[in-house]
Amino acid sequence: MQNNQLSLFFEKLTAFITEKSMIKLVLSNQREVTSDLRSILIHLIEIKKGNRINFVYHYKTKDLTKNFDRDEALVIIKKSLETEFFNADLFTTGETIQLTASGRGKVRITSTRPVLTPAASFSHDRVKHRVIEPGNNIYLRELGILNSGFEVRREMNDKYQQINRYIELIAPFIAELQLETPSGCGTPSGSKHEFHVADMGSGKGYLTFALYDYLTNVLGKSPAMTGVESREELVKLSNEIAGKASFDRLKFICGTISDVKLDKIDVLIALHACDTATDDAIFMGITGGASLIVCAPCCHKQVRKEFRVTNELKGVLKHGILEERQAEIITDGIRALVLEAHGYKTKVFEFISMEHTPKNVMIVGRKLPGKPAGREKIMERIRLIREMFGINQHYLEEKFTLRGSPGTLEGPGINHDET
Repeated sequence: MQNNQLSLFFEKLTAFITEKSMIKLVLSNQREVTSDLRSILIHLIEIKKGNRINFVYHYKTKDLTKNFDRDEALVIIKKSLETEFFNADLFTTGETIQLTASGRGKVRITSTRPVLTPAASFSHDRVKHRVIEPGNNIYLRELGILNSGFEVRREMNDKYQQINRYIELIAPFIAELQLETPSGCGTPSGSKHEFHVADMGSGKGYLTFALYDYLTNVLGKSPAMTGVESREELVKLSNEIAGKASFDRLKFICGTISDVKLDKIDVLIALHACDTATDDAIFMGITGGASLIVCAPCCHKQVRKEFRVTNELKGVLKHGILEERQAEIITDGIRALVLEAHGYKTKVFEFISMEHTPKNVMIVGRKLPGKPAGREKIMERIRLIREMFGINQHYLEEKFTLRGSPGTLEGPGINHDET
């Protein structure tokens, strides 16, 4: 790294820590793609022994937390930036600083206005009236968000807020569906009246458990809910936690989005499914007749690889970062259009704020009654967009083409009104 830029960054960081004006520091963008360590979240805390710097290490399958004094913390941060991560996002009361490095050692620092306040970051003990309450919440305790006294752990407050924000966002769409379970919770499994929810790529299950909790304990419904995850150890752990929480109609199965077989889907969730796995999830939702499809895409790669821009946009997209962002917009824009072509009313919006994750777009599709209107116009719009950017075909569009006639976007589907 360029020593002058790195030195400037650490001068500012040291001052912000000393003045207690640092709100949060996030180290991300792994230097080694095979590393299990995904990111480090760092913030100031006060314990009985005095002020400390709290590190939350986010690994692929677990989170670890450690506390250090100021000097130890600065040494660890410096070493991490030199050997493990390319990016550092520093949020303070006075400014927001972003450090980005390249594999060749070039370092760039940018400063913008503050986007967080201390209240947003240090409100751990003041969170009230959340949709998902911590009191006696077994699954939040087992997932490590709460301590043994059912209090939100300081270092997991961001995750707790994310869970509640997720439920707040999805609740209105659930309400619009008016999905009801027949009176009595003894509806036999496999009944055509049963309300089915599928969470594709459920991971550690944070949001899966929260949605099941909301549907059953807040709305009083009795859904059959399935979390699909490819990692066996997470499936086993999640099923154990579901048992401890007495979530009898929630189960987790081992599989991938592209190969799992589900008999019925009313609501399909796919959060942060990587690259074309999001398209596999949308395809499954549409062809399975889902009434609601909720996706938060991640790792957009397929469309960017196909970009062949020869028009006036070529001068803009010669910059890698702009090409990447444009590819993400086109990828998700076409996904929304494909949903509309199949009779879904779509909405695209921010899921959670940027300090939690840079992948923060959510696509929601709600199935409208009757046959889709204006499908040919939507298909033509997709074709023109692809032509503008030199894209041969969007992966999701291709999946439907393989299932039906070229250009028709036909899938096998399920008549949802008859299920």
